Amino acid sequence: MKTKIYLILGALLLSSCLTATTYGVQTISASDKHFRYEGRIDFSDPNSPVIVWQASRISIDFEGDTLTLLLNGAKAQNFFDANIDNSTAIVEANEGMPMKGTTFTGLGKGRHHLLLSKRSEGNAGSVHFNGIQIDDGAKVWASTPVDYKLRMEFFGDSKTVGACNEDGNTDQWDTRRTHNGLLSYAAMTAEAFNADHRNISVSGMGVITGYVDVNVGQMWNKIYPRASSPLADMKAWVPDVVFVNLGENDDSFTKKQKQPFPADFNDQYVSLVRNIRGAYPKTHIVLLRGGMYGGMHSKQLDAAW
Repeated sequence: MKTKIYLILGALLLSSCLTATTYGVQTISASDKHFRYEGRIDFSDPNSPVIVWQASRISIDFEGDTLTLLLNGAKAQNFFDANIDNSTAIVEANEGMPMKGTTFTGLGKGRHHLLLSKRSEGNAGSVHFNGIQIDDGAKVWASTPVDYKLRMEFFGDSKTVGACNEDGNTDQWDTRRTHNGLLSYAAMTAEAFNADHRNISVSGMGVITGYVDVNVGQMWNKIYPRASSPLADMKAWVPDVVFVNLGENDDSFTKKQKQPFPADFNDQYVSLVRNIRGAYPKTHIVLLRGGMYGGMHSKQLDAAW
């Protein structure tokens, strides 16, 4: 009996060694201290943080010829830019579908830099990040911190998200692959000022009403873009400047529904700004208007402003 047990244990150990040799990879957990996370992210499980908002970023330096991103638990649609050594590819993590573009090979044996940035908006989907797989025995390092000069936070709707900005002449909403928040005016403004930024915006959202089932007062300080979401820690990351660009959906949605412009728009807008001021006592708050023709020429918004 003992001989049989030893034989079984020996076979299992040999199988384990062969598996490691065959695949030649090691897993770096998402909780590894070398990862740098930027953005409003759900860290309730440090080993599997949920990437929610557009422009959320993950970076790390690593060694070796191969890299695989470990993503799972996708809700709806998620698209990322994966930049490795200044070469960018789109990664797809969509609910009920195989992940696409998550493995990179032929990178060479030296040190490499990964920057993974979410391009699709938070209200279109979220996904768990479980870390990376790299060559067995390869090292990882924390990437060099970006020397940001400012912190900027944006609250807005589809304009601020960057919706449809790569669609060409005809807007479409079937796939968010071409809705690139990394080329939104928010991202470009932040880049121009060398600023870290967060884009807490939802397409179709209004101050009172709009084309989605959440308004800004219900989600501006939440981890997820929904009223039932847990609150975000508003003291963990404090912006130097907040930009608010909202109102056009309140106008266009009520017109399409043949309803009057919301009578309490002004009160709720002022309440939002006061709540932002309460969360960020020393932050500059810039109130924006415009971006779309209808909103710029709306008599209702003119009167409200």
